[in-house]
Amino acid sequence: MLFDLRGRGRRRTVQVIYLSLAILMGGGLVLFGIGGNVSGGLFDAFSDGSGGGDANAVLERNVADAEAATQRNPQDPAAWARLVKARFQLAGTDGGVDENTGAFTAKGRERLRGVERAWDRYVALEPDPPDDTVAGYMVQAFSETGLDRPAKAVQAMEMVIDVRGDNSNLYSQLAVLAYQAGQNRKGDLAADKAVELANPADRKMLRENLQQAKVRAVADQASQAGTQPVPTPSQTSTSG
Repeated sequence: MLFDLRGRGRRRTVQVIYLSLAILMGGGLVLFGIGGNVSGGLFDAFSDGSGGGDANAVLERNVADAEAATQRNPQDPAAWARLVKARFQLAGTDGGVDENTGAFTAKGRERLRGVERAWDRYVALEPDPPDDTVAGYMVQAFSETGLDRPAKAVQAMEMVIDVRGDNSNLYSQLAVLAYQAGQNRKGDLAADKAVELANPADRKMLRENLQQAKVRAVADQASQAGTQPVPTPSQTSTSG
């Protein structure tokens, strides 16, 4: 179970934990290759090793082939996972991502809506186990720099953890995403788990960073609602 606190997690370096938190809190999540059996990062997902227009042509063919596979086998989760990957890879090319900020452009976000549709079909088929690489792509797609759908980012992040197992870095990311989604109870549980799995010497600072992420998320939500509630220390988890 996701929040089974009895399990023992892998120890991760504090540098990776804090780097991921800094990226998350800055709005640009780069999940890929961290904590799992996949390699590469966000921009590796947007490249097949070719360059220029040839790469775009390859990616467009990949999308067409994947779409055909879903039409032949609409109940096959693997076919929809393939389409998610193909559309996501195409979304970031040809002006789909701002090279200076790493955020998706309006053009890229429009393409991500097609990625989301394929993802929704994939999730509806209840794949077991889910494809953690596909779920990782969707964490990025649903992040603040993409479609900005934090609740869906949380769902995708939970799928990643279900496959990759207990990991302080991944639970830290889940906590931040949950706070951004207004799911503070889930965020607190994930933060507790992240701190539990961290090196004891690093737990205090990690706890403080995650609390800051919660305060920021609550303040952002309050600003959007036209109010000013901010969580006090008594409203946040303090264990660990």
